[in-house]
Amino acid sequence: MRKLYSILATVFMTTAAQAQIGAPYIHDPSTIAECDGKYYTFGTGGGGLISDDGWSWHGGAERPGGGAAPDVLKIGDRFLVIYGATGGGLGGGHNGRILTMWNKTLDPKSPDFKYTNAIEVCASDGMEDQDAIDPGMLLDPTTGRLWVSYGTYFGTIRLIELDPTTGERVKGNKEKDIAIDCEATDLIYRDGWYYLLGTHGTCCDGVNSTYNIVVGRSKNVEGPYLDNVGRDMFHGGGKMVIAAGDRVCGPGHFGRTIIDEGVEIMSCHYEADFERSGRSVLGIRPLLWKNGWPIAGDRFKEGTYEIESERRGYALELMVDFVRIQQDRQAFWRIDPNEPTKPIADQTLAEVIGNWPKGEIPVRTSDYMFRPHQRWTVTAVPEKGGYLSNPYFKITIAGTDRALAASADKEVSTVPAFTGEDNQLWRIEQLTDGTFRIMPKAIPGMAGDNKRYVLYSAGDSTPTLAEYDFNSDNSKWNFRNH
Repeated sequence: MRKLYSILATVFMTTAAQAQIGAPYIHDPSTIAECDGKYYTFGTGGGGLISDDGWSWHGGAERPGGGAAPDVLKIGDRFLVIYGATGGGLGGGHNGRILTMWNKTLDPKSPDFKYTNAIEVCASDGMEDQDAIDPGMLLDPTTGRLWVSYGTYFGTIRLIELDPTTGERVKGNKEKDIAIDCEATDLIYRDGWYYLLGTHGTCCDGVNSTYNIVVGRSKNVEGPYLDNVGRDMFHGGGKMVIAAGDRVCGPGHFGRTIIDEGVEIMSCHYEADFERSGRSVLGIRPLLWKNGWPIAGDRFKEGTYEIESERRGYALELMVDFVRIQQDRQAFWRIDPNEPTKPIADQTLAEVIGNWPKGEIPVRTSDYMFRPHQRWTVTAVPEKGGYLSNPYFKITIAGTDRALAASADKEVSTVPAFTGEDNQLWRIEQLTDGTFRIMPKAIPGMAGDNKRYVLYSAGDSTPTLAEYDFNSDNSKWNFRNH
């Protein structure tokens, strides 16, 4: 966490806030961890946040030791917590210590909730150009080795190795300098590459904080970490992952959570939410991958859209008759270029809705033609809860209350009016390739929330519900705002 006397710059934004709801107030959050169906993140100063659904957050997470910038990682059936005891100019200059401790659970109400004694794994003496603070952990999925990156702008970012069974420093391990000009780093692994994500810019000055998150990658966990134009992070390189926007600024302290194949989110804090008095808040965004590089996606927003199948590019629509638009036509080979042109009005809902059935109307996919039966309004239903990054949504034909719904036989149709039932609520998540999956919250006759079935193109013109498959374009959709 950078000191208050860092050089500051002002950042301006103009659109809607992207933070979570409830009381998501935190600074330097750990990577989000799931424990017994709830989500947890810990922050500077001790304590942290809990969420039952990933969307609404409140205080209550407990972590002893105080200090700054923790991280948490589940290893086997236990959780390893790491944090900086001092450093970063916090009550002791640059004297810092990083410690680890274990717990069987993150739920403070559980009878198994008890942290082990903290173990020091590294330190800084306040004299060298290095801060022992801001640790981030990676359990290498290819080797099982446990790595920690740490450090601030005051000196280097360092890498050490811990024993994943004890949380102690590997005997004889020598720290290695791998980056400069950033802090609050995190390591992740994907498709043969190690990625070092660092927080660049200034912090701790509210709406004047310039924090942003940058990345480099390497085939070796010990580096060198190069950015997209070949600059070494040890010489100040880094490709942008997320910056200010949507009325929040200063994103820092990256964390990655894999929800499903092709469904990932990144967590961070925003130094300031312009809609919440400039407070520091938890942020969750889709994590996309473009040409082998991570980039923050946008949390899905309400609006009126064409819902387009990735399979063929056809639009989701009501199964009703196509109504032609009347127009004065000219043979293209006899067009008079001197004759004035005039716009053709869009077909209106009032012109066609009287011909639609009054009860349920099935859906299909077909060529998009700017027609009312192809225009869907997506509206948040926050009182129904949510999931990591978003509330649930209702999907209705624009200008009506006719709602998309899942049926007991795993088909999709529309009901005359939205009633708020779980089979009319939709989970919309951006996938790592930029497309979306659309899932009903529940399917009639199936117990609990649906985690398997998505809106699916069984054929070019046949939408249905089927098991999610990231490797099939049948599972993927796009939202077009024509």
